[in-house]
Amino acid sequence: MESYSPGLEGVVAVETGISFLDTQKGNILIKGHDLIELSKTNSYMDIVHLLLAGRLPNSEEKTALEDNIKRGGRIPEEILQICRLLPRDTHPMDGLRTGLSALGGFDKNLDDRSPSENQRRVCELLGKMPNLTVNSYRVINGLEPLAPVESLSYSANFLYMITGKTPSSLEEDIFDRSLILYSEHELPNSTFAARVIASTQSDIYGALTGAVASLKGNLHGGANEAVMYMLQEAKDRDGFEQLLTQKLAKKEKIMGFGHRVYMKKMDPRALMMKEALKKLCDLSGDDRLYDMCEAGEKVMLDEKGLYPNLDYYAAPVYYMLGIPIPLYTPIFFSARTVGLCAHVMEQHDNNRLFRPRVRYTGARL
Repeated sequence: MESYSPGLEGVVAVETGISFLDTQKGNILIKGHDLIELSKTNSYMDIVHLLLAGRLPNSEEKTALEDNIKRGGRIPEEILQICRLLPRDTHPMDGLRTGLSALGGFDKNLDDRSPSENQRRVCELLGKMPNLTVNSYRVINGLEPLAPVESLSYSANFLYMITGKTPSSLEEDIFDRSLILYSEHELPNSTFAARVIASTQSDIYGALTGAVASLKGNLHGGANEAVMYMLQEAKDRDGFEQLLTQKLAKKEKIMGFGHRVYMKKMDPRALMMKEALKKLCDLSGDDRLYDMCEAGEKVMLDEKGLYPNLDYYAAPVYYMLGIPIPLYTPIFFSARTVGLCAHVMEQHDNNRLFRPRVRYTGARL
């Protein structure tokens, strides 16, 4: 009872076969595979199959999985009606959380926790997430919902629904890679929250709803939005350097840098998004955002010894893809849904209720 670790830092709370951040080798292991290497040659659908089935799919299995997921893409009109009732200034993560929670009421087998039913449920959820992510945002803002295009791939359709334009092959590949990099990352706050909720034998919708609330915070998923707002405020390389220097002088926390696990090196996922940003900037003939981010990276390393995390470079990539800033964190959550569901299913299959104790600092009798 005397052992206490603020923020549970260094505490091993879960045994899992899903993923592991190997800080010694610098690897992000997903079911025994290196996530960074997977992102270079595989698609998001490959990662979905890996997380759900434990192995990479062959071409037939991949096609069957994607077709199955696409079939579950429709969301009930009642969900959109609920979102229409929300205030216009509702954050998209709150709209997503509300819609996701309400989806549970449409699951006729809600209390069935069997592996087969959870697999079916996850595929339906993955099909619905792009639709729910985009259209909850659209209807809250008084826009008509946009129907998915079934002829497009999962990632191309997702990006189409966001921008209203069919993406180029490069845009599709980069967006798909971002979904891979966001898909699973061991036991961050949102995943732990989902597992804690699942440990009570709560349903998967409840666990995911709690994860949305966790991921909204700017110390977790909301950092990508904060990064882009800083870049917009600064306008150019010199302005960004000055902005960061001013924030450091005021001892303000700067989003997009530092990580509880990657403390002495750059988040390997950030490196992948940095490469993607360079490609998009080169294609557009405008390297301003890339130059700003590189300058900011140097300032933070020189002044604080901090390295960029995934959100730092994902933000300008999403901006270059034409994605509205308020959707950055909902996209993060949508990509992470498969990882969260894998953890919830693992928790259900080998459960122990989480019930920690406290170090009491109040008055005693």
